Amino acid sequence: MRRVKRVRDSYPVELRGAKAPTLMWATERDVDEQALQQLRNIAALPWVHGLRVMPDVHLGKGATVGSVIAMEHAISPAAVGVDIGCGVSGVRTNLFAHDLPDNLHSLRSAIESRIPVGFHSHDENVDVKALGLERGWQSFWSKFRDLDDGVQYLETRAQAQMGTLGGGNHFIELCLDADDRVWLTLHSGSRNIGKELADIHISVAKGLPHNQDLPDRDLAVFFRDTAEMAAYRRDLEWAQEFALRSRAVMMGLFKRIVEEHFDGHDVTFDEPINVHHNYVAEEQIDGRPMLVTRKGAIRAGSGDLALIPGSMGTGSHVVRGLGNPASFQSASHGAGRRMSRTAARRAFTRNDRGAAAIAAQLGNVESRRDAGIIDELPEAYKDLHSVLEAQKDLVEVVQHLRTVLCVKG
Repeated sequence: MRRVKRVRDSYPVELRGAKAPTLMWATERDVDEQALQQLRNIAALPWVHGLRVMPDVHLGKGATVGSVIAMEHAISPAAVGVDIGCGVSGVRTNLFAHDLPDNLHSLRSAIESRIPVGFHSHDENVDVKALGLERGWQSFWSKFRDLDDGVQYLETRAQAQMGTLGGGNHFIELCLDADDRVWLTLHSGSRNIGKELADIHISVAKGLPHNQDLPDRDLAVFFRDTAEMAAYRRDLEWAQEFALRSRAVMMGLFKRIVEEHFDGHDVTFDEPINVHHNYVAEEQIDGRPMLVTRKGAIRAGSGDLALIPGSMGTGSHVVRGLGNPASFQSASHGAGRRMSRTAARRAFTRNDRGAAAIAAQLGNVESRRDAGIIDELPEAYKDLHSVLEAQKDLVEVVQHLRTVLCVKG
């Protein structure tokens, strides 16, 4: 039988059945049906000006991961998600691959002993002055008393979690670029305080009269110039700053660990990249001021530098935005899940093959190798190279970073 060659898909494509203009950098056949319906539910909201869908799209809570939503007078808290301000940071060093020891286990142990992961917190608050990060610190924390009354008891916990990794798909990695230069990268968000604030405001939005007949109550919105919107924006912006500062603190600690580990080298660091991929911004869309929510998407304005990480141990790509207005100047935030966590655990542990799956998929990457990382293995995610190929009109790749060490929550 003659084989028919598949013609490369051309992006973007319009989502069929969507009420608001919806452009996708993916095909419907490559997206789970539940995620497609979720996108149609978003596009059906009467306040949506337009919806853009990134190639790493997958089902989320309320709003789809990999979605960029422009509304003129409204915001849906679920379109940001519960990990407000989640994002990535990266910095290039002057170290090269030949400067690294053959065994990176002691370096990983040092990172894990100094930067708490999972549910753990710092025993003592980090000395940000020693890291050169004290600017605006007191002013930032003074705003905690203005946050919703429901989180006031969490201030001490939030301070202890500043500069900690968390769990899930968050990571700290040591990588090498094409020139064998060493990079430090990490992925984290606003920890428990961000989740608590998000949950409070999503609950408030669900109780408002104008949200009672929505196709999905998780998509409840706040309207501009209302007390509820003002309260949400206040707490959202604080949580976004928490996440940005937390990544800066972790990177500061990571840099200090590397300096100590490579004593004898004069280690230097370039300017860091530090960007959100779960957040709200006020931007001009189609010549009009809009409230833009990105959930699992980065801003890719012309010249903007960002990181698009892959799955655990598969590295990241440093990218430069092309400023494409068709995507609302956005791009994907990563590879995107191909399997749910439950499905991944089931697939990789069937017939007791968990250890073999870890060994096969992580190769020589220095990392944990226990059952706690099963649902984060590379095969649970989409292929990052295909995701990048689909958005060649949104970003250009500056560097591919290959992972040699990975710390997971």
